[in-house]
Amino acid sequence: MEQTHTSSNGAAAHTAGSAQRRVLVVEDDTTIIDAISARLRAEGFLVQTATDGPAAVDAAEAWQPDLMVLDVMLPGFDGLEVCRRVQAQRPVPVLMLTARDDETDMLVGLGVGADDYMTKPFSMRELAARVHVLLRRVERAALAAVTPRSGILRLGELEIDHAQRRVRVRNEDVHLTPTEFDLLVCLANTPRAVLSREQLLAEVWDWADASGTRTVDSHIKALRRKIGAERIRTVHGVGYALETPAP
Repeated sequence: MEQTHTSSNGAAAHTAGSAQRRVLVVEDDTTIIDAISARLRAEGFLVQTATDGPAAVDAAEAWQPDLMVLDVMLPGFDGLEVCRRVQAQRPVPVLMLTARDDETDMLVGLGVGADDYMTKPFSMRELAARVHVLLRRVERAALAAVTPRSGILRLGELEIDHAQRRVRVRNEDVHLTPTEFDLLVCLANTPRAVLSREQLLAEVWDWADASGTRTVDSHIKALRRKIGAERIRTVHGVGYALETPAP
């Protein structure tokens, strides 16, 4: 059954930017869903909740949230299927929650349209920070759409169109999530230069805590699967670099 709670209490005490933002929290553990909802309301968000897969899809269609916090393990059908169905309706930033520190699950989640993930247990402070980061990325993307960078960046067979946020490899379109696109652009801004995990985390996620570097690693792996593993070089103990053809 779906649990629905909406609230604007406390919004005035927070920034106007988050006061009207809608967050759909999907989780079948009532203790966790209550804790997440309380923290997000304290941050000034409007919150609605769902406790199973079908209810989550229905709530996303009816309520049009700005972001979803989505657990992987759900009754009805799982969070991966929820993500697929919701993203087919309209693009929505998704922060996935998983009880298993399983890299395969994380990569599958990123592959169906999730933007970030957190492994349980997690701090409510970090979750709230991740939500703010994802919403800021949406705002930046909207701004870039009306004031795009000119031209198309070509690095050998890799082509990045900043204005349309499209990527092509060997003249074939490659579907990237918003986070994967931002990560690729960050690497492409300084091709062949090594960027540390901490640098990428700060630039792409606005997250300055080294505890999130696993997030970078998983997104890099997902990106490699789409554009070719040979295009992103790992510098062990340091970070990553985008390889380009020799001049």
